[in-house]
Amino acid sequence: MFGKRGSEPRSNPGMGLTSTLPKPSAAPVPAPKPREPVSRAPVTPPPAAAAPREAAPASDNSAAVRPDSYYARKAEVFAALIDTIDLSQLARLDAESAREEIRDIVNDIVAIKSFAMSISEQEDMLSDICNDVLGYGPLEPLLARDDIADIMVNGARQTFIEVAGKVLETNVRFRDNQQLLNICQRIVSQVGRRVDETSPICDARLPDGSRVNVIAPPLSIDGTTLTIRKFKKDKLTLDQLVQFGAISPEGAQILQIIGRVRCNVVISGGTGSGKTTLLNCLTRYIDTDERIITCEDSAELQLQQPHVVRLETRPPNIEGEGEITMRDLVKNCLRMRPERIIVGEVRGPEVFDLLQAMNTGHDGSMGTIHANSPRECLNRMESMIAMGGFSLPSRTVKEIIVGSIDVIVQAARLRDGSRRITHITEVLGMEGDVITTQDLFVYDMTGEDAQGRIIGRHRSTGIGRPAFWDRARYYNEEQRLAAALDASGADEPAGML
Repeated sequence: MFGKRGSEPRSNPGMGLTSTLPKPSAAPVPAPKPREPVSRAPVTPPPAAAAPREAAPASDNSAAVRPDSYYARKAEVFAALIDTIDLSQLARLDAESAREEIRDIVNDIVAIKSFAMSISEQEDMLSDICNDVLGYGPLEPLLARDDIADIMVNGARQTFIEVAGKVLETNVRFRDNQQLLNICQRIVSQVGRRVDETSPICDARLPDGSRVNVIAPPLSIDGTTLTIRKFKKDKLTLDQLVQFGAISPEGAQILQIIGRVRCNVVISGGTGSGKTTLLNCLTRYIDTDERIITCEDSAELQLQQPHVVRLETRPPNIEGEGEITMRDLVKNCLRMRPERIIVGEVRGPEVFDLLQAMNTGHDGSMGTIHANSPRECLNRMESMIAMGGFSLPSRTVKEIIVGSIDVIVQAARLRDGSRRITHITEVLGMEGDVITTQDLFVYDMTGEDAQGRIIGRHRSTGIGRPAFWDRARYYNEEQRLAAALDASGADEPAGML
């Protein structure tokens, strides 16, 4: 079947067989490529503070729920396709050519079996089968949309998405739990991992960097649960965060300076608050001649500098051996002559090694941590160091934290679904046994509008000379810093969204 395609379009898609169904005179419309925007989906990222959507997005992402007869016909066509197609030849083709070949063969099979299907139903089946063979099945229309932040699959019959900060149920369904598990195995196998009954929990990533978590039966009672944290194809910048109201222009200017002058930064926030997005934004202001090493559980950071080394943890094998933890990566990267160390997410004792690195000449290192406030961020660091079994006095631990961290940036996801940078906080020192901090910027919520969107403003706390002033002067950034602090002290209109 392969090798018969020439430069001219095929005039006999039915292989000489007479079809009982009318076919369109033009060639079939090609199915959308995997992970490319589809025509019916908006690709412009919505503002973080957009008004809550109605139920429309849930109906836009997929077709209506299909009857069981559709899946029965699809299974029959799929089985015939597997018996007909030469998989070794298919593997040699690019994605677009493979789709065209599969479409031609499926059209022939439908003609032979004389299924009573409309043209639109046949096109839907063609698209679904191509996605099953070459992509991620029913997930492909969702992965193609750039306005979706999260995809949450709760078994074969229920799929949710997050759009503009709101969680909506979709019409996406899987044939059964086995199809869902097969797709999950296809995803995790791309990064050398597995998911099955012996290893039912797995973290992985998609080729575009989107984060994937799978938990399979018997741990997940109602079927395999798949969660995908999608990243936009066009990475957000600080300027875009300003447009969305996540930070004021003056606050963005200060964040640029913080990244430029090699302050040690910890980005704190809850789940889905935008920590990784903000970390990607800050890394844009690192000089191109610096050697940067990233340590992550699932490699999702996408730095633009030319000298970047990306490290990723490894789970244990089926015998329970061979595990490489985050702490192992952080300790090893100290031997790799890094100038900056970027830890995707600090979860445990590796925070001690990161703090030691920050305090021994690796200025400008960054990391993220789950915490609801800058003060809680410091407390969590103390707790995680204690989790590692270090028998250090509490005061010593606090002194290590104070000597290592310069700035804490707090991100938050508000109840209307919008994301805001709520604090830019400096770590100053110790007063007795208490770590002292000062806020440079805070976000004040003043109310909400008629659509339920939060109204507020970012303001400076009036600090005219931050603790990293000397560092900014060393990098000739003190004038920009002073100008940003002075401008932020001016009155701003309430409700900057």
